[in-house]
Amino acid sequence: MLVAGGAVFAHTTLRGKFAVWDAELDRLGLKGDERVLDLGCGRGLVLLKAAARLPSGRATGIDLWSAKDQSGNSQDATWANARAEEVADRVDLVTGDMRDLPFDDAAFDLVVSSLAIHNIPQEEGRAEAVREAFRVLRPGGLLRIADFRNAPRYAEVLRECGAADVEVYDLGWRFWYGGPHARTSMVACRRP
Repeated sequence: MLVAGGAVFAHTTLRGKFAVWDAELDRLGLKGDERVLDLGCGRGLVLLKAAARLPSGRATGIDLWSAKDQSGNSQDATWANARAEEVADRVDLVTGDMRDLPFDDAAFDLVVSSLAIHNIPQEEGRAEAVREAFRVLRPGGLLRIADFRNAPRYAEVLRECGAADVEVYDLGWRFWYGGPHARTSMVACRRP
């Protein structure tokens, strides 16, 4: 059981989450000129996948750059990854707290977050990050939060904000961190 859990964890870390985010971003049908925000972007997995789909758009990542939450997490590492993926010309990186975003209301077409919001220790802080994500979405904008904790609460906060088409769905075994007890869910919505 321990070996199987380790194998699933390794698959998720090395391949599974990449495939899941590729499918999620493809499903959104981006036109290529959108403004995308990645909350807690870390080394840039989702940020750079989004940027690759934005030949005339911008992808902005915001993070506190804490190595405690993700090993090797730094702005320099993310820039290096953006250059390696040949999307640095479409990327902006910002140091900041997702509970108090330094962006105008309705500034982004798509806001994403992958396994970041749960790092905020207090429930109210996580709720504030979700509210901020919704605040910076333009009308008609989309939000996608992948996390393995608190997804129903995130959905509740989004409904309280007035979000439309709020849903929570399981991302399947490719996004398990060790087994079905550590599955990742996607919270999705649209700003009316």
